[in-house]
Amino acid sequence: MDDWRPGASKDTLLKRALLLSEIRHFFSQRSVLEVDVPILGHSTVTDRNIESILVDVAGSSGFLQTSPEFFMKRLLANGSGDIYSLGKSFRQDEIGEKHNPEFCLLEWYRCGWDEHQLMAEVVELVEILSAINQSSPISTSKMAYSECVSNVLGFDPHEISLEKLRDFAANIGSKDWLKETRENCLDLIFSVAVEPKLPAGLVLVYDYPACQAALSQIDRNSKGHSISRRFEVFYNKIEIGNGYFELLDAVDQNGRFDMDIESRLRDGKPFVGKDKKFIDAVEAGLPPCAGIAIGVDRLLMGMLGSASIDEVMSFSWPRT
Repeated sequence: MDDWRPGASKDTLLKRALLLSEIRHFFSQRSVLEVDVPILGHSTVTDRNIESILVDVAGSSGFLQTSPEFFMKRLLANGSGDIYSLGKSFRQDEIGEKHNPEFCLLEWYRCGWDEHQLMAEVVELVEILSAINQSSPISTSKMAYSECVSNVLGFDPHEISLEKLRDFAANIGSKDWLKETRENCLDLIFSVAVEPKLPAGLVLVYDYPACQAALSQIDRNSKGHSISRRFEVFYNKIEIGNGYFELLDAVDQNGRFDMDIESRLRDGKPFVGKDKKFIDAVEAGLPPCAGIAIGVDRLLMGMLGSASIDEVMSFSWPRT
């Protein structure tokens, strides 16, 4: 690697610029307001699987934001209506072929919509963006999480016992997985055993298990299983997005933050306090809405068939 050279070629930089321009045009045509929110804040997420970058600000601690979500939801609670953000986010220790500690994130919220309406818009957006880089239309698949897992592995993830799930995870990981939570075992199994076997093109997977609800509402599917109203988006077998029919209950939200904090302490991870201003916004009242965050760098990787995120960025972390 020539230390001073960018990772992306001039042609890729041109395609990236066009991609960003088309995203803004897409939302402008639909009267979705672009908002500019802080990338540096006093608080951050409690999620045990996400580590924030801590910074010193005039002698006090702050965090580079892992996504614009909390600030955007505060805008929603204040009556902003449909909004989107297109900008940088940051996560600690995420370096690899599909990860960079600084990345470009597109996040948007549709008031009065559910997750299936939002999925339809995701398909519309990705089809328009894909046309920039290829002449033939992309294939699109939409399936429930249980269908994805059972098609590949032969069991229903909502019904399998925790003991059997741990055994399965240990077989593809290590014996350490025999002590892991249901949520983490499912994460490993899906990413290692299911994701590589997803169809090519655009794939939307919905109705994740309730233990993976994050900030989405919980419901029941047609079989009576408890599911989260959450979906993920994959482009040519690369995970690019995570969407929710958003949780509106402040008491439930507070409880989930408590569970996050307990999990972090149990795992020996740094303590992260709750974002009180975000909780206050939820208590004030979020409008019913669906939202999604899409990694723009990963989307471009999938469109161009790039092997590494370094190939679609001017300067990834190793080049800075």
